[in-house]
Amino acid sequence: MATDALSNLANRVRQIVRRTVPRRFRSLPPIRPELLAGPPKPPGLLPELAVSASAPPSFQFPGSTAADARVVQLLDSRLCKAADLASPAFRYWAAQIHERFRYHRKLWEFCFICQALYERGLLRSGARGLGFAVGQEPLPALFASLGCQIVATDLPQGDPRATRWEESKQWSPGLEALNQRGLCPHDVFRERVSFQGVDMNQIPSELAGFDFTWSSCSFEHCGDLELGSRFLSNQMRCLQPGGVAVHTTEFNLTSNDSTLDRGATVIFRRRDVERMIEELRDAGHHVEPLNLTLGDHELDRHVDSAPYNADRHLRLALGEWATTSVGLIIRRRDG
Repeated sequence: MATDALSNLANRVRQIVRRTVPRRFRSLPPIRPELLAGPPKPPGLLPELAVSASAPPSFQFPGSTAADARVVQLLDSRLCKAADLASPAFRYWAAQIHERFRYHRKLWEFCFICQALYERGLLRSGARGLGFAVGQEPLPALFASLGCQIVATDLPQGDPRATRWEESKQWSPGLEALNQRGLCPHDVFRERVSFQGVDMNQIPSELAGFDFTWSSCSFEHCGDLELGSRFLSNQMRCLQPGGVAVHTTEFNLTSNDSTLDRGATVIFRRRDVERMIEELRDAGHHVEPLNLTLGDHELDRHVDSAPYNADRHLRLALGEWATTSVGLIIRRRDG
């Protein structure tokens, strides 16, 4: 307990320094690859990929040919990296949501979610999906165009926390903002997508029986590390047995000790992610093995800083930490 108290105090001091010391006097936070190596891999953790980390992986996707999938790989839980975005599969999904190709972690998140659900046969007619904190993202419309029945959620209108996200166009008050790209015919979209105001810290019990759930870098905004972890556990109740959850969040590439642990945004350390995975497995759920391969593309080790570069944004500086996205794929226990 004393160690935890000292760690919390150190984090508070670091956050005060971050708020008071001008950015120009601070150096960019480092990426520490040794954090991703660590002790021997526990059972179920994938070995390092046999191919070069920078070589585009071979995933199957709609319309892919044998040449596209010479050695078929399935998505595991993993860190964002350039090689994934360069793969034909991720490029395919980028085109489906009308995004130009670029090395940006938000694009990686969208493509990761699409690929994970596609591989598990969930982007099909009649599948029921639940999206959390969807903002104005294109995924509800894309999934509806593929035949899915979608419930899209975001903070309820009138919630003071929504103001911050509305200013950056990352909050949706309803359906109007969710098909701006015309990914789904208007009448089909209205038939297959509904919207509900939901606080991720208080998920209504009637949201249940879904085939899949998803969120794109959202549960780090629940208030603190514990609330984010609690959300990940609680949203599993929204799935029917065997249903799949795909969620991305912030991952600390600088430290497994200090981090941003509370506030509007938190950064999960390796130990936090491993603890969440252990708790989910203890509850009987299956979590795809965590692949911490960093990647060896130059942008896998480049830390972007404000003002951010829309084309070179796989890792970024948040205070004194370098962070990236990590994606988790979880299947609810049967029965």
